[in-house]
Amino acid sequence: MRRAIRLTTEDRTRDGFADFVRAETPGLTRFAYLLTGDRHHAEDLVQVALARVAVRWERLHDPAAYLRRVLYTQAASWWRRRRARPPELLGGAPPERARPGDDTDLRLVLRAALARLTVRQRAVLVLRYYEDRTETETAALLGCRVGTVKSQTRHALGRLRVLAPELAELVGRSPQEVAR
Repeated sequence: MRRAIRLTTEDRTRDGFADFVRAETPGLTRFAYLLTGDRHHAEDLVQVALARVAVRWERLHDPAAYLRRVLYTQAASWWRRRRARPPELLGGAPPERARPGDDTDLRLVLRAALARLTVRQRAVLVLRYYEDRTETETAALLGCRVGTVKSQTRHALGRLRVLAPELAELVGRSPQEVAR
């Protein structure tokens, strides 16, 4: 059973926090590893917990207990997110690979055109088409309405058509077909 670490006024300094981190990190990492079963995720959890303690350092009476509680709640949140998302399965055949050098010019044009969009337009396009998110998911992630996602998508695609008409090749249509 762990004993509670009570802080005195002298311990509530930046040096006191550094000493606390050095003393507690190995044990916290082991605890986090037991919660997650993954070393890298355990280290991430410890960093999140330490960041939360750093913010509240001067007000905490038992920082070790608080750290363990943060580790547990963060690990539980990770489990819930993981359980809610369906597992990823490999398909039967690997996808076809592009030939080297085939689309380098097109990628450069796409990167330059995306750089000329507004931040919100770029975010909408990346979430909708790169990460394959629904309009509802994109709206939730960006903190806006679904209608905003639709209009930003329309404006961004229209601007891409003007900035780089050669991008119509991405969908296998001529620029005239895309403009309709």
